[in-house]
Amino acid sequence: MTQVHNIRKLYFEEGKSISQISRETGHDRKTVRMYLEKENWNEDQPQVQKESEFPKLSPFKGDIDEWLEEDKKAKRKQRHTAKRVYDRLLEKYGDQFDCSYRTVAGYVAQRKKEIFGKKAGYLPLEHIPGEAQADFGDAEYYENGRLYSGKYLNLSFPYSNKGYFQLFKGENQECLFEGLLAIFEHIRGVPHRIWFDNASTMVVQVMKQDRRQLTQDFLRFMEHYRFEAAFCNVNAGHEKGNVERKVGYHRRNMLVPIPVFVNIVVAPS
Repeated sequence: MTQVHNIRKLYFEEGKSISQISRETGHDRKTVRMYLEKENWNEDQPQVQKESEFPKLSPFKGDIDEWLEEDKKAKRKQRHTAKRVYDRLLEKYGDQFDCSYRTVAGYVAQRKKEIFGKKAGYLPLEHIPGEAQADFGDAEYYENGRLYSGKYLNLSFPYSNKGYFQLFKGENQECLFEGLLAIFEHIRGVPHRIWFDNASTMVVQVMKQDRRQLTQDFLRFMEHYRFEAAFCNVNAGHEKGNVERKVGYHRRNMLVPIPVFVNIVVAPS
């Protein structure tokens, strides 16, 4: 499309003839004319890969299909990605698995399109070193045989793209404070600035001129650990895009398949 765009720009914007464009770009005159006269740019492109093009993956397709079929029981954000499928095949078969990631990704994309359709993209953001973003995500897990729809607090550092999370049963103020404290202790430090949304666990009221009335408990927590809290505009979670992506990354790579354990609470050693 870059070459096509260049051809059309030379003709319609710079006023060059088909012969001139043909000499400059190296394309045949018929090819140049075809792109200049083309009107429908929304027609479907032919599929490059088909299932028959993945013969080397045949011994492992059963596993892949089974995992993707099981994903029907999971929430959309907690399903397998091609990378997670590739990693699981390596874990299961070791040296016996000799297919490339590209092969796995091609087959997974084909099967997921048949089962689930397309997925959306995200807006990237950049921040200065030492600045973090926090957000909760949704994740199911089995505790002592019972399925729970839980939450997990994510703290990401956009500059280094580092991220941490902790799993909970809820999203209340206690979970927020406990999760942040656990991550602070794990990394042995506190970010100087953390971006949040306007959750009621922190914000009582959003006022004029981008001011916030914060809860007393959150103010105390913030003062104790000496960090600055920054808040996104209302209904603008994409402003902390790094942690939004990290929420998905943690879910896909650490919470797929759905975790199973006896007790979510781990006693301190």
